[in-house]
Amino acid sequence: MTSKHSRTVASASAALVVALTAALTGSTAVAQAATGDPVTHEENDYVPEGGAWTEHYFPSSDGSSVELHADVLLPANLPEGRKVPVIMSAGPYFGHSGQEGPEGREHTGPSDRFTDLVEGGRLFDRGYAFVMVDVRGYGGSTGCPDFAGPGEQADIEAAIDWAASQPWSTGSVGMYGKSYDAITGLAANDLKQDALKAVVAQEPMWDLYRNIRSNGVPRSTMVNVPNTYNSIAALPQLPDDDAHYRENAGYEKTHPECAVQNLLGYQTADPDSQYWKDRDLAERAKGTDTPLLFTQGLLEWNTEPEAVQEYLDNHQGPERGWLGPWDHVRGNDRVEDGRLAMGREGWFEETMSFYDRYLKGIEPSVRYPAYSIQDSTGKWRAQDTWPGAARTSDVRLGGGSYVDDGGESGTRTGTSFFQWSQPAGKPVRVTATPRISFDAKGYGNVMTKLYDVAPDGTAVLFNEQVSTLKPGEVAFDLKSSDWTLAAGHSLAVEIGTIPPTAGDWLDTPSREKITVSDARLRLALDDPADDTPTAGERAPYLDTYLQGYTSKLTVGTPTFTLPGQ
Repeated sequence: MTSKHSRTVASASAALVVALTAALTGSTAVAQAATGDPVTHEENDYVPEGGAWTEHYFPSSDGSSVELHADVLLPANLPEGRKVPVIMSAGPYFGHSGQEGPEGREHTGPSDRFTDLVEGGRLFDRGYAFVMVDVRGYGGSTGCPDFAGPGEQADIEAAIDWAASQPWSTGSVGMYGKSYDAITGLAANDLKQDALKAVVAQEPMWDLYRNIRSNGVPRSTMVNVPNTYNSIAALPQLPDDDAHYRENAGYEKTHPECAVQNLLGYQTADPDSQYWKDRDLAERAKGTDTPLLFTQGLLEWNTEPEAVQEYLDNHQGPERGWLGPWDHVRGNDRVEDGRLAMGREGWFEETMSFYDRYLKGIEPSVRYPAYSIQDSTGKWRAQDTWPGAARTSDVRLGGGSYVDDGGESGTRTGTSFFQWSQPAGKPVRVTATPRISFDAKGYGNVMTKLYDVAPDGTAVLFNEQVSTLKPGEVAFDLKSSDWTLAAGHSLAVEIGTIPPTAGDWLDTPSREKITVSDARLRLALDDPADDTPTAGERAPYLDTYLQGYTSKLTVGTPTFTLPGQ
């Protein structure tokens, strides 16, 4: 029998041996992965269970000197000679030290950004490879960042071709991502590559310009976004990464022009410039046909529902979508109390059914709706298309005037005017993408807001957009919506200056009086009575939004009637 002291010493010694063994194993495993010798979870705990990790380098497709890095996860038990289809994600978040900053990793290994997909989708059991590619400027790749630009598009093209041509690949590639790496998925579709068989994109931007400037009005994102990604590009990687990886990761240190170029690009004001044309993913989607499964939060504060309808109209391939009143979340995300953030079960099941169909040719055993949509009441419906069978009509609003002073007075008096609809005789849904047009006198900026107003004046702001204006005709899209007005509620349209509480627009008011005439609002209206219900619960963010965007208005005299009422 040993003493308590002896047992304590023995335990400490054993722990030290385990720690040293783990450190040595991790170091050995890094060298092993970098030379193409697979590393398993047992050898490196950052490798998902059932997977085997290797690292690879290959050139971009634009003829430049840019070298790209990829982390590859294959099923650990993959028989020699067996080929598998590839699910790929490409973006800035796969650096070994962390996604957006150092994450305190004890040793290097593949990013865990989409371990939820690997595990929730059972990729290795199903016979899929998962490939994470660092686009230029990030992780183990060289080059300057080029957010959705020609350089990054060349990286995506090279990555798809590389993955399709590997000896373990069937040649079929699907893209997967959320936010930035969902944008690279949309860009991949626009490249029209034969090897790309499917794209799954959660909460992307559909046209980068509109996230940086709203119809000419700059936003804080023109500085915040490039600074954020310049910071990610400069992230220090881990000391136990192989020398090749660390040398590539240090590219920005020896090329300080990268950060400057990235920042200056975002300052480009002209939407018709080549810079923004290259990044207009919606326009570039014309004639594309890669099967697309996407999610879009219609109350998004980050990647807002702008140009989504234009992209879908231009895209000619099979489409599936989840749309609803959530913010910047994944289909499988849950809030603190365990509820699904989007409110709908089965994200990974539907995603993998989608990949099985288009990457493996397996017909789905479950018939999923083409579109699963949750509106502002929290109810889900199924549709074959989106916007669906809505009636599109132009509503004549008349006119008014306001002073473009940026809300200096602190009140609405004189800085905006309202037009009101007759109360709805039955529930009516405002869907698709509203568009405002009018004749203007004066120079300045304008903001248009849509409110759902109850008979007692309780009002919910559910859509807004801004624009620069000059004398003549002004027309612009608002954000895409799916908002139901209850019977007895009115639609209120506010037109006026951009107040300081409006959001992240960098407004420079003209202080001129702006006169608006012949205002028209194009609306797509739908009858909720025709809905086909489908499974799903209320998105938790909807109640958060209602708390933040509900106010009291004095109901004015109606000047128009909603079509069909």
